[in-house]
Amino acid sequence: MPFSTLSDMKSRLDTGEISAREITQNVLERIDTHNGTLNAFVHIDPAQVLAQADASDAFRTKHDARPLEGLPIAVKDIFCTQDGPTTCCSNILKGFHAPYDAHVITQLKKAGAVLLGKTNMDEFAMGSSTETSAYGPCRNPWNTDCIPGGSSGGSASAVAAGLVPAALGTDTGGSIRQPAAVCGITGLKPTYGRVSRRGIIAFASSLDQAGPMTRTVRDTAMITAVISGHDSGDATSVADAPVVDWLGACNPADMKGMKIGKPREYFVDGMDADVREAVETALKQCENMGAEIVDISLPHTEYAVATYYVIAPSEASANLARYDGVRFGHRCKNPEDLLDMYTRSRDEGFGAEVKRRILTGAFALSSGYYDAYYKKAQQVRTLIRQDFLDAFKQVDVIATPTSPVPAFRIGEKTDDPLTMYLSDIFTIALNLAGLPGLSQPCGFAGGLPVGLQWIAPAWREDILLSAASAYEAATDWHARTPADFDGQGDAA
Repeated sequence: MPFSTLSDMKSRLDTGEISAREITQNVLERIDTHNGTLNAFVHIDPAQVLAQADASDAFRTKHDARPLEGLPIAVKDIFCTQDGPTTCCSNILKGFHAPYDAHVITQLKKAGAVLLGKTNMDEFAMGSSTETSAYGPCRNPWNTDCIPGGSSGGSASAVAAGLVPAALGTDTGGSIRQPAAVCGITGLKPTYGRVSRRGIIAFASSLDQAGPMTRTVRDTAMITAVISGHDSGDATSVADAPVVDWLGACNPADMKGMKIGKPREYFVDGMDADVREAVETALKQCENMGAEIVDISLPHTEYAVATYYVIAPSEASANLARYDGVRFGHRCKNPEDLLDMYTRSRDEGFGAEVKRRILTGAFALSSGYYDAYYKKAQQVRTLIRQDFLDAFKQVDVIATPTSPVPAFRIGEKTDDPLTMYLSDIFTIALNLAGLPGLSQPCGFAGGLPVGLQWIAPAWREDILLSAASAYEAATDWHARTPADFDGQGDAA
């Protein structure tokens, strides 16, 4: 059962070989055994989870199974849920219970999924290592001295360690794809507007997007098929988004005739040599399967990090202004006056990285600086998007490393935020352009996983899934598992 895929579990449930309760009990036992080491889960209610499983088994006796009937899925602690706390791993939301479910949570419940609990994350999704969490750092199951990536590190760690077959994350600048890469799993960021943002606690509203983190490409498609679709309650949800045959796109095939763009700006000096070699080898494998590798340029890539770190903090500054100690969240004790309540509540509630980004964003939006920073960043964002539009006139899909380095050691970069920000150098541009991206495992560097990132035109997740499924079928990287967890896995 450990390291089973959603597809495997669904087959066993459909044949009656196993029940949802049995699967859920096994998963809860795995979490109980290993979460003390990994710190991947921050909120879980076993009795409530088992009640969901029992309800799914009862439903199956009277009705046709729903798409995710009885399948256990964890969710990042950024999705509002009525039946448990939602804290964004921040002290300012300690004890907060949302009055409604996020749209994607509603969709998972309608599909019959068993929601296991909330996973660890960087506070308010601001980070690349899951070290800024108020609940302490999460750890990478391939080496527990290392980070699992961020900000969706808890979801990535839980899936990679075989605690759960799948989890939801969010991706603002790479927060699904980068942890998926460094933990050796598959993660998808859909096109902006494909999945509703309603009920996701906002970081940067023009960048945030929810998506799945799983062991295989098909499992990723299974979840995305359920959570996608128009939501009238979200103004950024696109009503007429092109329909994708999610599972049909995952049928393994060769890559004959596929043109894969290789951007020179993503293979640069400074990236880890073993990471580069693993990705180059993966592209050679694709070429052997019939693909044509085309050298391309995305010339404004060098400005992506700077652009992101103006736009994202600016939007975060505006979104986090609501946490004032008045309506919900943490309130300081015995304030002297209203201003003291505001300042002390926010100072006590927010961690250092969140404060840093609020201050950066407030400065960029301030009078006299808006045009010089925020407006200019939006103009550069348009140029970055145009680079991709031009590239897709030449190629079907783009392939790059997901992260320039494998997982680094916990504490290694916490005192150097600029170096930490560069962890997302290959993922940020997609969020600025609103494009879909998928990371899947393609090798190892120093015993730690390496991710291959696929980028497609807007609304063409089918191309991502097709390319990734073909590569997955020709390799076994997705089947590798960390050996220290019940002796189930393999050394790299």
